[in-house]
Amino acid sequence: MSNTNSSDWFLRPDPARPPLALIAGPTASGKSDCAVALAQAIEARGKRAVVINADSAQVYSDLAVLSARPSVEEMGGIEHRLFGTWDGAQGCSAANWAAAARAEIEAVHSQDGVPVLVGGTGLYIRTLLDGIAPVPPIDETVRSEVRALPVAAAYAALCKEDPERAARLAPADATRVARALEVIRSTGRSLTAWQARMEGGIGDRISLRAAILLPEREALYGRCDARFTRMIEHGAIEEVSRLLERQLDPDLPVMRAIGVPELAAFLRREIPLEEARRRGAQATRNYAKRQFTWLRHQPPPEWSRIMASNYTSNDLHIIILRTFGLT
Repeated sequence: MSNTNSSDWFLRPDPARPPLALIAGPTASGKSDCAVALAQAIEARGKRAVVINADSAQVYSDLAVLSARPSVEEMGGIEHRLFGTWDGAQGCSAANWAAAARAEIEAVHSQDGVPVLVGGTGLYIRTLLDGIAPVPPIDETVRSEVRALPVAAAYAALCKEDPERAARLAPADATRVARALEVIRSTGRSLTAWQARMEGGIGDRISLRAAILLPEREALYGRCDARFTRMIEHGAIEEVSRLLERQLDPDLPVMRAIGVPELAAFLRREIPLEEARRRGAQATRNYAKRQFTWLRHQPPPEWSRIMASNYTSNDLHIIILRTFGLT
């Protein structure tokens, strides 16, 4: 991942390393508004700007409400791409998204514009910038056998077959343990070996400036609670009802998105609405906590961390513009 500190980074006509802005943050941190404010400031200086989504829920057309996808008014006259692009019946992997994002970024650069990437899905961002391991498709028989194992049995097997990888994983991390085990069984090579051959990243081909919003946690959790309540008031139940009518595979990402299982349980009359609201708000807080932890520790140290506390939206916009050298 690369970074530049020049205040006029987005104006420099360098075709080898064109500019890319990135605003990352946990859910409900205000990053979408900041991306629009940044894009508007870039356009005010005579350069085109396009906001590109890097949120794994906002890619789905079925989740306008539950993903807090920006409305036309909230887009502030700035073009937005990869928002609501995928139908829920078609899962969007990190590789799928990164390929689409690369194409959109290249298209904006070809028009001498500045892409403004915004989102909080760390795997998406990392895949785009660093690339992805070229792991071949997993044998379906192997996958079924591995996924049928209890996590304790899968971890014990991984300790024998790929002890290096096992040592890096929590024994209860079912998803990562299963992935590592199925890779070594299907390909004969460890996931670590495959990851040493990362391909497709654009980090060394762009001039990147990145800002990470890290609000005070209790304030962030309060916003998560309030936002989930607003979602219910503004059509989230109807949105989930339409999803259920489609009878999609329950393992699809859209069916596991935050708020969908909780409100689906209410619609099936398994729990009262208040319990669904409580569970949805808790799931949102848990997700925000995971995002916060990843964003605080995983990105490069040169990415600006904005420890937002009691800032108003206007204050935060000013800080963002200053971070990107636009004040």
